[in-house]
Amino acid sequence: MTEGVGARTNPTGENVSEMEPVIGLEIHAQLKTKTKLFCSCAIDPGALPNSNICEICTGQPGALPRMNEKAIELAAKAGLALGSKVNSESLFSRKNYFYPDLPNGFQTSQLDPPICEGGFMEIDTPAGPKTIRLNRIHLEDDAGKCVHDEKRGRTLVDLNRAGTPLIEIVTEPDLNSSTEAVEFLKKLHDLLVRLDVTEGRMEEGEFRCDVNVSLRPKGSETLGVRGEIKNLNSFRYAGQAIEYEIKRQTALYEQGQPVLQETLHFDPVKRETRTLRTKEEAHDYRYFPQPDLPPVRVSDELLAKLKNSMPATAEDTVKKLQAYDLREDLITLLMDRKGAVNYLDAAISHYDEPKKLAALMAEFLLPACQKADLAILDSPLGPSKLAKLAKLMDKGVVGRRAAQELFPLLFQSGGDPEQLAKERGLVQISDKGALLALAADVVARHPKEVSQYRSGQVKVLSFLVGKLMRESRGAADPKGAGEALIEAMKG
Repeated sequence: MTEGVGARTNPTGENVSEMEPVIGLEIHAQLKTKTKLFCSCAIDPGALPNSNICEICTGQPGALPRMNEKAIELAAKAGLALGSKVNSESLFSRKNYFYPDLPNGFQTSQLDPPICEGGFMEIDTPAGPKTIRLNRIHLEDDAGKCVHDEKRGRTLVDLNRAGTPLIEIVTEPDLNSSTEAVEFLKKLHDLLVRLDVTEGRMEEGEFRCDVNVSLRPKGSETLGVRGEIKNLNSFRYAGQAIEYEIKRQTALYEQGQPVLQETLHFDPVKRETRTLRTKEEAHDYRYFPQPDLPPVRVSDELLAKLKNSMPATAEDTVKKLQAYDLREDLITLLMDRKGAVNYLDAAISHYDEPKKLAALMAEFLLPACQKADLAILDSPLGPSKLAKLAKLMDKGVVGRRAAQELFPLLFQSGGDPEQLAKERGLVQISDKGALLALAADVVARHPKEVSQYRSGQVKVLSFLVGKLMRESRGAADPKGAGEALIEAMKG
């Protein structure tokens, strides 16, 4: 908030310096289904414009929608994870408004009752944990997309996205800063992605939000006039938009000007909000029940199935990784990479050495998957193979340098680590006779360094060990290599 405002008041006589921001969020998450909400058209962001459409998602007269049951399941799953009440029966309504990319002339959404009511999520703040209440979660279909062709001076409509299933998660106005709002969005995004409810690709608009911002006197329960900033698909932009809107409304109050209820657009280049239109209320949409769809029913059996399949919370997962005595930076890395903890758990079931497995993942597997743009659970090197590699290293069958050479081959082929090590001559050489033979060769080719060692410059031994390791392509046992060289230099 702006400091040094003094006792200036807004038109209602309130002290501007004692105003606080109030923020509510409406988050739209695209559900992870293969087909649209009311038809069998595929969902593919990379498809050619208007290639995944039919008579239903383009709003042709007489075309009747058919409900996607997977979308119901995912919405209920999100509600359970967020502590919501999942209603056994909910209804779809027609939300009427006109826009070129809305082919029906209405959006099919839920008003009363929605599939989920209530719920909460806890976030961390400088003052400690804070509970953010949810108002509702409801199902709805997405609109299409307008594409502006500046060269031809036209706006084209792509309806591939029309009919894509969404859940809208509406919070209560419990947030009081941009920092809290961004923290909430990040935590919610992480939860929904881990639940496999959404892919959450923000650049594709699969996770985006509308932000309601208003000011009110500190301690008051009455909400101020709000501005709604639409379609923010970046955590950074959401934070910047909230910061600007707080400053804009504060300036209006300081100048004695009224704050109008309106819908706003955020310009990320200028980092400012601009008016789009006067804000609509629910009655402006003329909601009425969608006559072409039956009630959405969620059975007790489905709820029981979903509850039994729910993954651990992020907090529980972190505690589990901490129990493995992993470093904090390694825990953060595993938590940030989708599927990494599941992969580690699977590897541990084959070799119960969490620290060693996690270290191998961080050094080899995660960078390789990132470079190949591959999901960790889709890696050719499965958890059992990584576990076998770790076991071979612990037994001294494969050395560290050999593992560095071996891993790219394993990642490419998904082959057996021990067999591939034998084929490539990377099995660690621990036999004393073999090591002495290698050492004798190194000593013969480096008389200068041998003379330095014999004169008391023991540090040169590291150089000779390196030469032996290179000669063996990393297969020699480093400790045995040092001992063999010392013995060879006695002669």
